Amino acid sequence: MNIAPDVHAILNALGAPAILLSPDYRILLANQDYEALFGDGRPLRGRRCYEVSHGNSVPCDLAGEHCPLKECMDTKQTARVLHVHHTRRGQEYVNVETWPVKGEDDEIMYFVEILRPSTIAEANEGDGLIGVSPAFQKVLGFIDRVAPSNTTVLLLGESGTGKEIMAQTIHQRSERESGPFVPVECTGLPEALFESELFGHVKGAFTGANSEKLGLVEAAAGGTLFLDEVGDIPLSDQVKLLRLLETHQFRRVGSTEAKTADFRLICATNKDLATMVDDGQFREDLYYRLNVFEIYLPPLRERREDILPLIKGMLRRQNSDLAFSEEALACLETYAFPGNIRELRNVIERASLMCDGDTILPQHLPTKFCEGEDGAGESGVMHQIRPISEIETEHIKRALRLHSGDRRSLAKKLGISERALYRKISALKAD
Repeated sequence: MNIAPDVHAILNALGAPAILLSPDYRILLANQDYEALFGDGRPLRGRRCYEVSHGNSVPCDLAGEHCPLKECMDTKQTARVLHVHHTRRGQEYVNVETWPVKGEDDEIMYFVEILRPSTIAEANEGDGLIGVSPAFQKVLGFIDRVAPSNTTVLLLGESGTGKEIMAQTIHQRSERESGPFVPVECTGLPEALFESELFGHVKGAFTGANSEKLGLVEAAAGGTLFLDEVGDIPLSDQVKLLRLLETHQFRRVGSTEAKTADFRLICATNKDLATMVDDGQFREDLYYRLNVFEIYLPPLRERREDILPLIKGMLRRQNSDLAFSEEALACLETYAFPGNIRELRNVIERASLMCDGDTILPQHLPTKFCEGEDGAGESGVMHQIRPISEIETEHIKRALRLHSGDRRSLAKKLGISERALYRKISALKAD
């Protein structure tokens, strides 16, 4: 495959790590920045991109992740995704942008892939968002896209999944980051005071209004207003919020002066708003005003690969030198965590107090973490029964994603023949 000699110079001029790829994922050229960040001392030319970036033996889409090259190939348009890549510094989040390079017949000849390191989260322990699971990466990809805009965001998820932290992340990565981030806990907002809390009031507006009060909408001017548990806003007050969003204006209680609202709105709830609309408990017009860009935050049981990095990060924040034994870690990795990250944080703090040595053991955990909910004492019992085929498929995908060797060595680790592994990979491709 003949490549014009000036292509390498063009890649070097991009100002970010970049490679030229063939349709079969092989690296044809790599610029200096790519060599510096992703090079491992071995020649890059001729190797497949997923081998270098992930240590995988199959493309990303067969290892449980989104593959920008495949999307680019299918759509013949630019594709962008957020991935965790192996770098000289360890695992890091990287924004991957893939462009198709077409020939005269409009067929794709090559792909240009630009990789820009991202600070949105940490792959291992760190001070910010932490995680590596595909479900977590998907959430971060959505946040990375929507944060720079002024679009209203609706965060959905169970209690304890980190909705407020995600809202803060969106604010911090927006053009409003220098403005205030104003959280409003809608659950604890009295119905009688909703309008006063949100819009403020003037002196003498009602009994007890002894002074002028700045509302939360005004307090969020130039920044972000975060309405947590928005599903708990009383039906009678929802129309007031709707009017604010439609007109971008409000009046303090007791005042006739209209003020202009200047904030970016992020909402969160653990309730099913669509069902509440059907049941007449939530206004349909307000629901569509809020549900512009929906992001589902997965519970911890759907991102088990993140438990160990989260534990390390939480211990680091506690300035703790403790480590978890493999047995204690196994108890946590198979627990359902109905309280999600909040519950994980609590159990780590408790275990740290219970441990007198340098290693946290199963006996330092509450009994329920190493026993089934029925108290039968079966260590690591899952809180739901799933088909064996589904569990096997997840395990194969995870093994492909984590294994850095060839398929023969992977088959040996899995305890199956190489031929059996090929059949299982073929079945993944068929799905």
